[in-house]
Amino acid sequence: MAKRAILQPALGLSPRIFVRWKSTARPFSTVLDTPVQAPQQSTPPFKSTFENAVAATSPRTNWTREEISEIYHTPLIELTYASATVHRRFHNPTAIQMCTLMNIKTGGCSEDCSYCAQSSRYNTGLKASKIVNVDSVLEAARIAKENGSSRFCMGAAWRDMRGRKTNLKNIKEMVKGVRALGMEACVTLGMIDAEQAKELKDAGLTAYNHNVDTSREHYPSIITTRTYDERLATINNVQQAGIHVCTGGILGLGEKSEDHVGLIHTVASLPAHPESFPVNALVPIKGTPLGESKAISFDAILRTIATARLVLPTTIIRLAAGRHTMREEKQMMCFMAGANAVFTGEKMLTTACNGWEEDKAMFEKWGLRPMESHETLQGQEELIQEDTESTPALRQLQARSQQAQVSV
Repeated sequence: MAKRAILQPALGLSPRIFVRWKSTARPFSTVLDTPVQAPQQSTPPFKSTFENAVAATSPRTNWTREEISEIYHTPLIELTYASATVHRRFHNPTAIQMCTLMNIKTGGCSEDCSYCAQSSRYNTGLKASKIVNVDSVLEAARIAKENGSSRFCMGAAWRDMRGRKTNLKNIKEMVKGVRALGMEACVTLGMIDAEQAKELKDAGLTAYNHNVDTSREHYPSIITTRTYDERLATINNVQQAGIHVCTGGILGLGEKSEDHVGLIHTVASLPAHPESFPVNALVPIKGTPLGESKAISFDAILRTIATARLVLPTTIIRLAAGRHTMREEKQMMCFMAGANAVFTGEKMLTTACNGWEEDKAMFEKWGLRPMESHETLQGQEELIQEDTESTPALRQLQARSQQAQVSV
């Protein structure tokens, strides 16, 4: 408590009472001159889907369509700058995989794909042929390797492989011969079952191409003879066999921008991201239902590539059909945004292709180089021999993520 003191007046003045307060110790607390503020808890800054994608250090397979749409609709100049940044985190931006595609069985396909010259349902002037012999395929592969291609792809116009045991036997010999050259071997044969996928794996097949083409919603307006889920079933058979999946789409089928989002969402939500994602621009073929279609705008192609690079950071993105219609500068914009593979050579199935000499000149001008075989085949033998019960495709993807940092 405080004490009050009576002070006596001096020099005969009237007495006055002066009060002086003396502080005494409080037994229960200490009084501080400066109040203590409770420590403030900091809230981490919110990051958008786009910002998280740019900062990613590994792939993810739980993308939503809304998230991919947010990225796709980012202003294009920001989107391509971001995709180039991510591309350099996971890939060497100067290395482009060169692939050569050979049509080993032309025409006569029973499917009704609205874009395809090889469908027997349309009058495109294309004559159906039988499968070519093994020696001619291996000779073509040797020429491709001499010109810088490290992957040799073989396509056959079939709906599926049912009842094609002799053809499958010959194709396995082609695969073995291509691998013996030190090249990757890829085939696209339509739908295959689990047993056929295992046979191709045992032959040493590197990759299997089976495009989903477009979004699930737009798909029925393009193809009616094979369902979207049948395509996904083949992709699952390939993954379970331990073969790399090559799956992508075609732009310019009369789709909307959200169908590009849906296409990317389909492949991004697979159990493991595809090893490669081909981006095709429709080449209209007279006689097909889409034969009079207008060309897809370049900004849509670039936006799709940039979005795919952010969503599929470890995947090889391949400029496929329609590249021959792009000026060199447009191709370079695609490479800068994240594309890192091309088809090159004499022809792409039934459409034109950029030639080897043309690509060599472009590479030299811009400081690019073909990927070496050892870069693309690294770990392939181990993958082919792995036990399929422990999801080999997922383990392979994880291994690629750990080795993704590249010094350039």
